[in-house]
Amino acid sequence: MSPRRPREDRAPSQVDVARLARVSTQTVSRVMSGQDNVRPETARRVLAAVDELGYRVHAAAASLASGRSRVLGVVVMSTDRYSSAALGVGIEQAAAANGYTVTTASVSDHASGDAFLEAFDRLEQQGAEGIILGVPVELDTPAMRVRTARTPAIRSERASLEDDAPLAVDQRAIARLAVEHLLDLGHTTVWHVAGDDYWIETEHRREAWEQALLARGLTPPPVIPADWTPESGYRAGRTIAAIPSATAVFVSSDEMAFGLIRALHEAGRSVPDDISVVSVDDIALAAYASPALTTVRQPFESLGRAAALRVIAKIEGHDAVGEIPETQPTLVIRSSTAPPRPAG
Repeated sequence: MSPRRPREDRAPSQVDVARLARVSTQTVSRVMSGQDNVRPETARRVLAAVDELGYRVHAAAASLASGRSRVLGVVVMSTDRYSSAALGVGIEQAAAANGYTVTTASVSDHASGDAFLEAFDRLEQQGAEGIILGVPVELDTPAMRVRTARTPAIRSERASLEDDAPLAVDQRAIARLAVEHLLDLGHTTVWHVAGDDYWIETEHRREAWEQALLARGLTPPPVIPADWTPESGYRAGRTIAAIPSATAVFVSSDEMAFGLIRALHEAGRSVPDDISVVSVDDIALAAYASPALTTVRQPFESLGRAAALRVIAKIEGHDAVGEIPETQPTLVIRSSTAPPRPAG
């Protein structure tokens, strides 16, 4: 006899999930809270039932029953970059599936260290039981460590505040993938449009770009500064367009690449016939740009879900289970790169 499905006029319950997965409600509870004392095959069966039924933990009911807030706090930069939005989607998905809600505190670009501390304090005052620091800047200070000692917290791209923690995406690998792809196509150098100097990833990508060129015996050209916006990419594109010898450029975000390609087009420089372009992130529009962008993909949503699961595990005092994100960046080759035109 097959398990009964919930009526369409009500939301699925934990009992429905247990019935469909053929486990106890206690097992469902353990899987949904990320506890590690469940066999992997059983956990997969429960999660498949959760997906099939569209089950979500009711945060308000769980909070009333436990006397806890079941709130996760997230500190983010006040930016409209795709990466921040995609990371937030992953955090929200994992939080909702485990009966938590999310509250956010924004910090302006180039804010002082005190601003991040104030954002952390504000989230604590709003009842956050754990906090995700979704900001790509240096935060490992004595004052921040005092706060993370009293409230569970992790970096969104790491499992802790340590540089070698296992959730970090290798930003240097991103630059190497981009530069080596262009050099392997036959370009004799690669120009670089960098992101905002305030961000750690900008420094790591710039260093790896330089090292990749030096490893091939090439002298790196001057870095072209930008600030992640399409407008700054457009300005950088006008600079590149005025350099007759430029045939390849590594742009540190897809958004900047859109602006850069527009400027090259206006200057009569064709992509990729005159100049090849590789960017970073692989946002949804990258495949539909003209030409479609060759870009290095980062797993933002996966990192957001994993960060949320890990901070929930810290809150609830068990080892995190569930999604183990793929942290290796991936080169996605499309139409914006090609070998350079033969001289002559």
